[in-house]
Amino acid sequence: MDEKIYTILLSDGTEISNLRLNGNNYISESIIVKESFSSNCSPVIINDGEHEEVHENMELVQITNVAGNYWFILRDISSEELAKIKIQSDIEYIAMMTGVEL
Repeated sequence: MDEKIYTILLSDGTEISNLRLNGNNYISESIIVKESFSSNCSPVIINDGEHEEVHENMELVQITNVAGNYWFILRDISSEELAKIKIQSDIEYIAMMTGVEL
């Protein structure tokens, strides 16, 4: 397990601090709820006390309660995934505007 202490800053200014890192799991002793991440992960700033990383588009993968600690995983959304999401949104908008059922 990484000994560094991490802080994550979500796009609305919500700060999740005193995190440890095990693999790709951030571990918090405080309660973490998925609603905190909803529409709130663009951008995400992760700081380990020495370095700061800005992630433009992330999403919450999962939150798990393990022995009273909250383990959660964030992942970057690729540009290909973003393009696919935009295309699907455009298709749904055109269908709605023309009265076509998908």
